[in-house]
Amino acid sequence: MGYPGVVSEILLAIDVGNTNTVFAAFDGPTLLADWRLSTQPHRTADEWAVQLLGLCAQRGLASREIGAVVLASVVPDLTPAMVDLAARYLGHDALVVSHEIETGVAIRYDRPGEVGADRLCDAVAARALYGAPAVVIDFGTATTFNAISAAGDYLGGAIAPGIGIAVDALFEHAARLARVELRRPPRAIGANTEHALQSGIILGYAGMVEAMTRHFTSELGGHACVIATGGLASLMAGQTPAIDVVDPLLTLHGLRLIYARHRGGAGDAQHDP
Repeated sequence: MGYPGVVSEILLAIDVGNTNTVFAAFDGPTLLADWRLSTQPHRTADEWAVQLLGLCAQRGLASREIGAVVLASVVPDLTPAMVDLAARYLGHDALVVSHEIETGVAIRYDRPGEVGADRLCDAVAARALYGAPAVVIDFGTATTFNAISAAGDYLGGAIAPGIGIAVDALFEHAARLARVELRRPPRAIGANTEHALQSGIILGYAGMVEAMTRHFTSELGGHACVIATGGLASLMAGQTPAIDVVDPLLTLHGLRLIYARHRGGAGDAQHDP
């Protein structure tokens, strides 16, 4: 069964994170489908293929319609499995994003090899889709702040524990505290333990976002577009005016733009955030 209305090459973008692995199918700049799976470092290429091909089939997308694969991974043990998946089940050599390939964004980090592939993809997408200078906040396993200069260069950033990690550590080491729903409390001064925890977690992280973006913006010359991405981006954007744009699929759009550059295309920068 063919994918309705698709006549050009379909790109499969794979973003392997520490917590989740996201697959997305693109027809040019158009997102056709995306799927989020939990990252299992010891899962084989065969196991990933069973899940991926089953999900594609549910959306009417045949594996033969996938014409290219691009991959960003921050889990080294899983990178070979994804490359194997692309080669054996999709018939393509995956373009693996790293500091060693041309992305169009100059890396001004002291040791470029330490910059995660996801951060490079975020920088590429932020510059192309929202302009520079920019600050990208990725609310993932870690909460990362990334700075893109007015010239479009990746300057560096900051790394803090992700909200999930911070919450897990708190409950692991405080026996009398129970897990709470991650949502804004009715007021900052919690009148019970549930609201006190929500205040510390949600408003506390919102305060960090405001402080860090203020520092970053100052060092970038006084103005920058602040873009939030990652699983908790929408939640946190609702807690502070410091965030200008929410784009949960920013990393995936960075992947497709990098692939388009290597394929020789301009990489249409339009999409629906």
